[in-house]
Amino acid sequence: MTARGWAGEPPLLQLEGAVVVRDGRAILTVDEFRIGSGERLAVLGPNGAGKSTLIKLLTKEVLPLWADPPPVRFLGEPRYELQEARKLLGVVSATAQDEADVVLPALEVVLGGFFGALGVPPHVSVTAEQTAAARSALDELEVAHLAERTMTTLSTGEARRVLFARALVHDPAVLVLDEPCAGLDPHAAFHVREAMRSLAAGGRSIVLVTHHVEDIVPEVDRLVLVRDGRIVADGPKRDLMTAETIGDLFDIPLEIEERNGSYRLW
Repeated sequence: MTARGWAGEPPLLQLEGAVVVRDGRAILTVDEFRIGSGERLAVLGPNGAGKSTLIKLLTKEVLPLWADPPPVRFLGEPRYELQEARKLLGVVSATAQDEADVVLPALEVVLGGFFGALGVPPHVSVTAEQTAAARSALDELEVAHLAERTMTTLSTGEARRVLFARALVHDPAVLVLDEPCAGLDPHAAFHVREAMRSLAAGGRSIVLVTHHVEDIVPEVDRLVLVRDGRIVADGPKRDLMTAETIGDLFDIPLEIEERNGSYRLW
Protein backbone atom coordinates (compact mmCIF):
# COMPACT_ATOMS: atom_id res chain seq x y z
CA MET A 1 0.00 0.00 0.00
CA THR A 2 1.05 3.64 -0.35
CA ALA A 3 1.35 5.55 2.91
CA ARG A 4 1.33 9.31 3.19
CA GLY A 5 4.80 10.71 3.56
CA TRP A 6 6.60 7.80 1.85
CA ALA A 7 7.24 9.56 -1.46
CA GLY A 8 10.24 11.90 -1.33
CA GLU A 9 10.90 11.48 2.39
CA PRO A 10 11.68 8.55 4.68
CA PRO A 11 8.93 7.00 6.81
CA LEU A 12 8.78 8.11 10.42
CA LEU A 13 9.18 4.48 11.50
CA GLN A 14 10.17 1.46 9.45
CA LEU A 15 10.61 -2.26 10.12
CA GLU A 16 12.05 -4.61 7.51
CA GLY A 17 13.03 -8.21 8.16
CA ALA A 18 12.62 -7.81 11.92
CA VAL A 19 12.54 -11.00 14.01
CA VAL A 20 12.04 -11.08 17.78
CA VAL A 21 13.07 -14.28 19.55
CA ARG A 22 12.17 -15.35 23.08
CA ASP A 23 13.28 -18.62 24.67
CA GLY A 24 14.67 -19.75 21.34
CA ARG A 25 11.37 -19.23 19.49
CA ALA A 26 10.43 -16.46 17.06
CA ILE A 27 7.46 -14.68 18.63
CA LEU A 28 7.22 -11.96 15.95
CA THR A 29 8.40 -11.79 12.37
CA VAL A 30 7.85 -8.57 10.39
CA ASP A 31 8.74 -8.57 6.70
CA GLU A 32 7.76 -4.92 6.20
CA PHE A 33 5.93 -2.28 8.23
CA ARG A 34 6.07 1.47 7.83
CA ILE A 35 4.39 4.51 9.33
CA GLY A 36 4.29 7.70 7.28
CA SER A 37 3.71 11.23 8.47
CA GLY A 38 0.09 11.93 9.38
CA GLU A 39 -1.07 8.33 9.13
CA ARG A 40 -3.85 7.04 11.34
CA LEU A 41 -3.76 3.28 11.68
CA ALA A 42 -5.01 0.52 13.96
CA VAL A 43 -3.15 -2.69 14.79
CA LEU A 44 -5.84 -5.31 15.42
CA GLY A 45 -5.53 -8.92 16.53
CA PRO A 46 -6.35 -11.41 19.28
CA ASN A 47 -4.53 -11.58 22.60
CA GLY A 48 -1.07 -13.09 22.19
CA ALA A 49 -0.93 -12.29 18.47
CA GLY A 50 2.20 -10.13 18.77
CA LYS A 51 0.66 -6.65 18.79
CA SER A 52 2.44 -5.48 21.94
CA THR A 53 5.76 -6.91 20.74
CA LEU A 54 5.35 -4.99 17.50
CA ILE A 55 4.89 -1.76 19.44
CA LYS A 56 7.85 -2.55 21.72
CA LEU A 57 9.99 -2.89 18.61
CA LEU A 58 9.01 0.65 17.67
CA THR A 59 9.67 1.99 21.18
CA LYS A 60 12.95 0.03 21.44
CA GLU A 61 11.76 -1.81 24.53
CA VAL A 62 12.67 -5.01 22.71
CA LEU A 63 15.33 -5.53 20.05
CA PRO A 64 15.17 -7.76 16.98
CA LEU A 65 17.81 -10.22 15.93
CA TRP A 66 20.81 -8.53 14.39
CA ALA A 67 20.62 -8.16 10.64
CA ASP A 68 22.26 -6.15 7.87
CA PRO A 69 20.70 -3.78 6.95
CA PRO A 70 19.34 -3.01 10.44
CA PRO A 71 15.68 -4.05 10.74
CA VAL A 72 14.49 -0.91 12.58
CA ARG A 73 14.83 2.59 11.20
CA PHE A 74 13.67 5.96 12.50
CA LEU A 75 13.35 8.69 9.85
CA GLY A 76 15.44 6.45 7.59
CA GLU A 77 18.32 6.22 10.06
CA PRO A 78 19.41 2.74 11.18
CA ARG A 79 21.36 3.99 14.21
CA TYR A 80 19.13 6.39 16.01
CA GLU A 81 19.87 7.35 19.62
CA LEU A 82 17.37 5.84 22.05
CA GLN A 83 16.46 9.20 23.54
CA GLU A 84 15.96 10.71 20.10
CA ALA A 85 13.80 7.77 19.04
CA ARG A 86 11.64 8.17 22.11
CA LYS A 87 11.09 11.82 21.28
CA LEU A 88 9.37 10.67 18.10
CA LEU A 89 6.84 8.67 20.11
CA GLY A 90 4.21 9.42 22.70
CA VAL A 91 2.95 6.21 24.28
CA VAL A 92 -0.20 5.61 26.32
CA SER A 93 -1.06 2.18 27.71
CA ALA A 94 -3.61 0.87 30.18
CA THR A 95 -0.82 -0.71 32.23
CA ALA A 96 0.87 2.67 32.66
CA GLN A 97 -2.16 3.84 34.60
CA ASP A 98 -1.31 1.53 37.51
CA GLU A 99 2.04 3.30 37.82
CA ALA A 100 0.33 6.71 37.64
CA ASP A 101 -1.90 6.07 40.67
CA VAL A 102 0.16 8.45 42.77
CA VAL A 103 -0.35 11.42 45.05
CA LEU A 104 0.86 13.92 42.49
CA PRO A 105 -1.10 16.68 40.74
CA ALA A 106 -2.14 15.89 37.18
CA LEU A 107 -0.11 18.86 35.92
CA GLU A 108 3.08 17.45 37.45
CA VAL A 109 2.43 14.03 35.90
CA VAL A 110 2.06 15.69 32.49
CA LEU A 111 5.25 17.69 33.02
CA GLY A 112 7.02 14.41 33.71
CA GLY A 113 6.57 13.60 30.02
CA PHE A 114 9.39 16.04 29.24
CA PHE A 115 11.80 14.03 31.37
CA GLY A 116 10.63 10.45 30.78
CA ALA A 117 9.55 10.32 34.41
CA LEU A 118 6.28 9.96 36.27
CA GLY A 119 6.61 13.45 37.72
CA VAL A 120 9.22 16.18 37.73
CA PRO A 121 12.56 14.71 38.88
CA PRO A 122 14.25 16.29 41.93
CA HIS A 123 16.58 19.23 41.25
CA VAL A 124 15.03 19.81 37.81
CA SER A 125 13.74 23.28 37.00
CA VAL A 126 10.59 23.43 34.90
CA THR A 127 10.48 26.31 32.43
CA ALA A 128 7.50 28.56 31.85
CA GLU A 129 7.33 27.19 28.29
CA GLN A 130 7.11 23.62 29.58
CA THR A 131 4.37 24.52 32.04
CA ALA A 132 2.44 26.28 29.29
CA ALA A 133 2.81 23.23 27.03
CA ALA A 134 1.59 20.92 29.81
CA ARG A 135 -1.48 23.06 30.44
CA SER A 136 -2.14 23.23 26.70
CA ALA A 137 -1.98 19.42 26.45
CA LEU A 138 -4.44 19.06 29.32
CA ASP A 139 -6.72 21.57 27.62
CA GLU A 140 -6.51 19.64 24.32
CA LEU A 141 -7.77 16.55 26.16
CA GLU A 142 -10.49 18.64 27.88
CA VAL A 143 -9.12 17.95 31.38
CA ALA A 144 -7.49 21.31 32.10
CA HIS A 145 -9.78 21.68 35.12
CA LEU A 146 -8.04 18.66 36.69
CA ALA A 147 -4.54 20.20 36.63
CA GLU A 148 -4.26 20.64 40.39
CA ARG A 149 -6.11 17.45 41.35
CA THR A 150 -3.99 14.52 42.52
CA MET A 151 -4.05 11.43 40.33
CA THR A 152 -5.47 9.29 43.13
CA THR A 153 -8.64 11.40 43.17
CA LEU A 154 -9.37 11.03 39.45
CA SER A 155 -11.69 8.53 37.83
CA THR A 156 -10.13 5.91 35.58
CA GLY A 157 -11.27 7.76 32.47
CA GLU A 158 -9.99 11.11 33.72
CA ALA A 159 -6.61 9.60 34.60
CA ARG A 160 -6.39 7.99 31.16
CA ARG A 161 -6.88 11.36 29.47
CA VAL A 162 -4.22 12.92 31.71
CA LEU A 163 -1.85 10.20 30.47
CA PHE A 164 -2.81 11.14 26.89
CA ALA A 165 -1.74 14.70 27.72
CA ARG A 166 1.54 13.44 29.21
CA ALA A 167 2.28 11.56 25.97
CA LEU A 168 1.52 14.67 23.90
CA VAL A 169 3.43 17.25 25.94
CA HIS A 170 6.68 16.96 23.97
CA ASP A 171 4.78 17.08 20.64
CA PRO A 172 5.73 13.60 19.36
CA ALA A 173 5.55 12.72 15.68
CA VAL A 174 3.61 9.52 16.44
CA LEU A 175 1.13 8.87 19.23
CA VAL A 176 0.94 5.17 20.18
CA LEU A 177 -2.22 4.11 22.04
CA ASP A 178 -1.90 0.58 23.41
CA GLU A 179 -5.36 -0.76 24.44
CA PRO A 180 -6.43 2.76 25.48
CA CYS A 181 -9.96 1.73 26.53
CA ALA A 182 -8.97 -1.34 28.56
CA GLY A 183 -10.62 -1.37 31.98
CA LEU A 184 -12.92 1.58 31.24
CA ASP A 185 -16.67 1.66 31.74
CA PRO A 186 -18.85 2.82 28.79
CA HIS A 187 -18.87 6.44 29.96
CA ALA A 188 -15.10 6.67 30.27
CA ALA A 189 -14.51 4.69 27.06
CA PHE A 190 -16.77 7.12 25.18
CA HIS A 191 -14.71 10.12 26.29
CA VAL A 192 -11.39 8.40 25.56
CA ARG A 193 -12.60 7.51 22.05
CA GLU A 194 -13.75 11.09 21.55
CA ALA A 195 -10.26 12.21 22.59
CA MET A 196 -8.75 9.84 20.04
CA ARG A 197 -11.03 11.27 17.34
CA SER A 198 -10.01 14.82 18.20
CA LEU A 199 -6.29 13.98 18.15
CA ALA A 200 -6.59 12.14 14.84
CA ALA A 201 -8.60 14.94 13.28
CA GLY A 202 -5.88 17.36 14.34
CA GLY A 203 -3.44 15.70 11.94
CA ARG A 204 -1.34 13.69 14.38
CA SER A 205 0.05 10.30 13.38
CA ILE A 206 -1.87 7.75 15.43
CA VAL A 207 -1.09 4.07 16.03
CA LEU A 208 -3.96 2.41 17.90
CA VAL A 209 -3.31 -1.09 19.23
CA THR A 210 -6.38 -3.06 20.23
CA HIS A 211 -8.28 -6.33 20.10
CA HIS A 212 -11.63 -4.50 20.17
CA VAL A 213 -13.10 -3.38 16.85
CA GLU A 214 -15.21 -0.85 18.74
CA ASP A 215 -12.05 1.10 19.68
CA ILE A 216 -11.24 1.85 16.04
CA VAL A 217 -12.55 5.39 15.60
CA PRO A 218 -13.79 6.61 12.20
CA GLU A 219 -10.69 8.76 11.62
CA VAL A 220 -8.48 5.64 11.51
CA ASP A 221 -8.23 4.68 7.84
CA ARG A 222 -5.53 1.98 7.75
CA LEU A 223 -5.82 -1.45 9.36
CA VAL A 224 -2.93 -3.79 10.21
CA LEU A 225 -4.01 -7.30 11.19
CA VAL A 226 -1.68 -9.39 13.38
CA ARG A 227 -2.02 -13.08 14.18
CA ASP A 228 0.40 -15.80 15.32
CA GLY A 229 3.35 -13.41 15.39
CA ARG A 230 2.95 -12.10 11.85
CA ILE A 231 1.28 -9.25 10.02
CA VAL A 232 -1.33 -11.08 7.96
CA ALA A 233 -2.91 -8.04 6.26
CA ASP A 234 -2.22 -4.32 5.91
CA GLY A 235 -4.47 -2.00 3.96
CA PRO A 236 -7.43 0.38 3.91
CA LYS A 237 -9.85 -0.16 6.79
CA ARG A 238 -12.86 -0.22 4.49
CA ASP A 239 -11.37 -3.15 2.56
CA LEU A 240 -10.31 -5.26 5.54
CA MET A 241 -13.20 -4.66 7.92
CA THR A 242 -15.31 -7.50 6.59
CA ALA A 243 -16.99 -10.39 8.40
CA GLU A 244 -14.84 -12.92 6.54
CA THR A 245 -11.51 -11.19 7.20
CA ILE A 246 -12.13 -10.32 10.84
CA GLY A 247 -13.80 -13.68 11.50
CA ASP A 248 -10.68 -15.43 10.19
CA LEU A 249 -8.47 -13.18 12.31
CA PHE A 250 -10.25 -14.14 15.55
CA ASP A 251 -11.26 -17.61 14.36
CA ILE A 252 -14.96 -17.13 15.10
CA PRO A 253 -18.15 -16.70 13.04
CA LEU A 254 -19.34 -13.11 13.22
CA GLU A 255 -21.18 -10.28 11.53
CA ILE A 256 -20.01 -6.68 11.31
CA GLU A 257 -22.20 -3.60 11.57
CA GLU A 258 -20.87 -0.27 10.32
CA ARG A 259 -22.36 3.06 11.34
CA ASN A 260 -20.80 6.41 10.38
CA GLY A 261 -17.33 4.93 10.17
CA SER A 262 -17.52 2.99 13.45
CA TYR A 263 -17.77 -0.79 13.59
CA ARG A 264 -19.35 -3.33 15.90
CA LEU A 265 -19.15 -7.13 15.97
CA TRP A 266 -22.09 -9.49 16.39
